[in-house]
Parts: sequence; C-alpha cells; structure tokens
Amino acid sequence: MSSQSKKRAAPGAAGSHNNLSPKKRRIDSASSSSGGKYYAVRVGAKPGIYTSWAICQQQISGFKGAVFKSFTDYEDASAFVQGRNPTSAAADNKPPRFYGVAVGRTPGVYTEWSEAQEAIKGWKMPKYRKFDTREEAEEFVRTYRAGAAGDASAQAALDGDAADEEPVSQTKTAAMASLQQQNSVVVVYTDGSSRANGRADAAAGVGVYFGPGDPRNISERLKGLQTNQRAELTAILRALESVDLDQDLEIRTDSKYSIRCVTEWYINWERNGWRTQGGPVKNADLVQDVRKKIEEREAHGAGTQFIWVKGHAMDPGNIAADKLAVDGAMKPA
Repeated sequence: MSSQSKKRAAPGAAGSHNNLSPKKRRIDSASSSSGGKYYAVRVGAKPGIYTSWAICQQQISGFKGAVFKSFTDYEDASAFVQGRNPTSAAADNKPPRFYGVAVGRTPGVYTEWSEAQEAIKGWKMPKYRKFDTREEAEEFVRTYRAGAAGDASAQAALDGDAADEEPVSQTKTAAMASLQQQNSVVVVYTDGSSRANGRADAAAGVGVYFGPGDPRNISERLKGLQTNQRAELTAILRALESVDLDQDLEIRTDSKYSIRCVTEWYINWERNGWRTQGGPVKNADLVQDVRKKIEEREAHGAGTQFIWVKGHAMDPGNIAADKLAVDGAMKPA
C-alpha cells in the first residue's frame, strides 16, 4: 500500500506449492468457512502466514525442526512468526504436544492434533504417535522411515496404498517433479497507492505485478472514490480477473486489511446484511466482487492463496507492484 510515506514490503512466504496431485491441489477454503484460520510457520522452507493448510504443509514437510502453529487471529499468527508470544498465548497453559507422522499423506512433526489428522486422513495403515518433546517425535519419524526405506518391497507397497494420493517425501521422482512443474501456482504481487490519501484532492492508483515484462502487469488510475483501501482491494480484484479460472493463484500483498476483508471479516458482514454498528460496511462492493471471483474460481477447481508480505524490507515483487500503483495514481482520472 502506498502514500507519500509508502511502506515497502518484504519477501512473503512462498515456495513450492506443487506437491499435490491435480485432484488434491485445490487450495482449501477452510479459513473462510470456519470464520478465519491462519497457519503460521516460524521455521520452515518459507516462513510466513498461510491461509491454506495444504500450502502450509509444503513449507514444513521434511523440514527438520519445523515450527508452526494454527491461529484464528491474524495478529497472533503474525506474532508467532516473528518469534513473539501471541496475545492469547498467556491464557494457554496446556503443555505442548508433538505428533509424529511417519507414514501418511504428509509425514512430519505436528503440534496440532487437527493438523496431524489431516496428514493421515484417508491413508491406509498410517503410522503416528504422540510425544512430549519434539526431539522424540522427530526421532520416531526418522527411525521408522529409515527402516521402511531399507525395504524396497515394503516401500513400493507403501507408495501404492492409494491410487489418487501422492505421498510427500524429501526425495521426489522425476515424474513427480514434472507434474509439479505443470501444476505450478501463479504468483502475483498487488499494491495500491493513494497520493494525499484522505483528502479531497487524493489520487489513487492500482498496481498488479506478475513479473518482468509480463503482459498481465497492470498500472492504472483507480476509478471512483480515491482511497488507499479501495486501491488495494481493486488491485486484488484485477489480479483475479487476469488469471484463468482453473489456475491456482497466490496473491502477495502488504495490506492486512485487504486479506482480512476477503478471508475473514466478510463472513460476519454477510450474516449482518453488510452492515456494522457504525453503518454500512466500507468498500463492501469491492469485497463482494473479490469474494465472487474467488468462489467462481473454486467452482472451477482452482484455489486462491493470500500471503502477507511485511513492509520496509525491499521485496522486489512488492517494490515493482508499488511502482505500478504509484505510476497509476499519476495518470488522468
């Protein structure tokens, strides 16, 4: 998001999101239907905050010493990633538990039973146990899988347990790598800029950045009310409109407001007729348009993942989107 004192964004949590088979690669929308759920990865392949458990799994599977946890509050998730105790953590006096999954859809060590269940659900003869320490859980996973790998026939039988499943392991076959390349997730950066934001003479722009020289890149003047928040939401909408309906998409933005609008807050707004105690929901038209596009994409088997990128850390993609947005704000209305 940009004004005259525009913040710069940092590298977001991303990575290889392609370990899933075509039937499994649809990014889940559980965070929306459940009232908002955020998966925070403090230590993993790509630390950050994810709104999809399926993609979060890619960051922790096979990563030694992965540290992650799910939250219903975005600020708590952000604090966890940054190494601070979430606000709600003080009230949580339960001792930590570690669930080692040696055989399942996604082997690894989990700190939430609900997430361990997802890793073994539907898997024939899964192998898992609960431990009091992470070290014990990691040793269980490492020892069991090392033993299984030493028996070629046993490993072959294990890999064939489910016809539609693709076990995630640290070593991928060439065929699997090829499939991942075909099913890659499109990554796009979005940003909004509003010069003199909040004033009558404000001028706002929209920036959408897919990559250097990409014909889908967008730099345009915002239509209608010239505010930073509307520019941010419009950028997300334009990104959604620029990608095929059946293509998985990862949107990286430094606007927490936009992410929470379209993944969490909209649920109660819908229930309440798009009104709050203070009156009509601001920018409801854009939130509704974004949600409609997301749901249309879900109906075609594609998912939409949002990644928040921290400001002031010189992420090249966010800087490019910012420039596009600033340039757009300077164009005629």
